[in-house]
Amino acid sequence: MNTTPASPAPEGGAAPAHSERPAHIPRPASEHELVLKVIPMPADCNPNGDIFGGWVMAQVDLAGSVLPARLAQGRIATVAVNQFIFKQPVRVGDILSFYATLTRIGKTSITVQVEVYAERFAAQGSYVKVTEASLTYVAIDEQGRPRPVPK
Repeated sequence: MNTTPASPAPEGGAAPAHSERPAHIPRPASEHELVLKVIPMPADCNPNGDIFGGWVMAQVDLAGSVLPARLAQGRIATVAVNQFIFKQPVRVGDILSFYATLTRIGKTSITVQVEVYAERFAAQGSYVKVTEASLTYVAIDEQGRPRPVPK
């Protein structure tokens, strides 16, 4: 796992069209899929003028659920936040891009890695990794009990 902020310099050429990753965002070790884009607003700020960490966490949970929901073909629930790292502050007007990849598929659970990049409002075209997280979701039935993930 990369623990240094992403550099806006190109790495490895242009991204394939299916990934929708701008060519100047470095690729993680495994290919991620763009699952969410959002712009935080002034109402999402803490008293310091940065976006609330809890707001970012909620967006990561939404983004992280996209691939497991597709795979589970039904209801899922977040059962664990295995790791959550805030690398840089998020600011009002940043365009946030959330990339997810499946890292583990168990009998009833699915673990996902989410990376969040900010395109700074004041520096369009410049990206920085602001957050990374690992979350686990479980497939559930109508009564909220774990069920097998379809193979």
